Amino acid sequence: MFEPRVAVASLSGESDADWAKQAAPHVGCAFLGGIALDDATRSAARDLVDRDRNEFLPPDPVAFVDRQLAALDAVDVLPAFNVRSATLEPLAEVATVCADRDALVEINAHCRQDEMCAAGAGETLLRDGDRLCEQVRTAADAGATVSVKVRTEVPGVDLPALSARLSDAGADVLHVDAMDSEPVIGEVVEAAPEAFVIANNGVRDRETTREYLGYGADAVSVGRPSDDPAVLRRVRAAVEGWFDAGRPEPQPEPGVSPDAR
Repeated sequence: MFEPRVAVASLSGESDADWAKQAAPHVGCAFLGGIALDDATRSAARDLVDRDRNEFLPPDPVAFVDRQLAALDAVDVLPAFNVRSATLEPLAEVATVCADRDALVEINAHCRQDEMCAAGAGETLLRDGDRLCEQVRTAADAGATVSVKVRTEVPGVDLPALSARLSDAGADVLHVDAMDSEPVIGEVVEAAPEAFVIANNGVRDRETTREYLGYGADAVSVGRPSDDPAVLRRVRAAVEGWFDAGRPEPQPEPGVSPDAR
């Protein structure tokens, strides 16, 4: 899917093409966004801005995605765009743009902000597998390579079972925020063996990277410290060392502090 198997994860209102360019020397994939696409999610995004959260709110979100991806044409990184929509038409439009730009489109079933959930996007989709699968099929039918950003620890959601459904619907990538339930990564890998699984949350160093890879993740992604080259270099070295050794079983390292790793 991409090399090195390190991604930087989208941070709403912050992760644009310039951000991706800065991370590109250290990673194989950059998830731009997130961006709200339709009226309901754009209204929710404006409400989020009103309470001091960062959001991208261009006049034409589809054109914005196209411009941002075009700015990465000559950059050695696989681009992706995290999007939020409660309706299918704008999702199909932006998926077509992503397909034309050789980028992934990532459906956000992850955002837990009340405003976005009330609009019918984010975590609301995670709780409604039928709608989420419909979004995946819509994006896949537009010719895009489809990622879905999901999270663990959502009451009432059997994430491994849902992951299998998403893979069957056409999701090529499952981008999993493990929260404090890291072993779920292994369950998702087992349930959806055809999907490329990216593990997210707390990826900072050799120890956290090897833990996720030990559960079978195909790659890891870095969130908040994605603008810190030292963190990205450390994670990249851990990932490359892991795969160079042929996916070894993680071994404990008594007496070695996490900071030293």
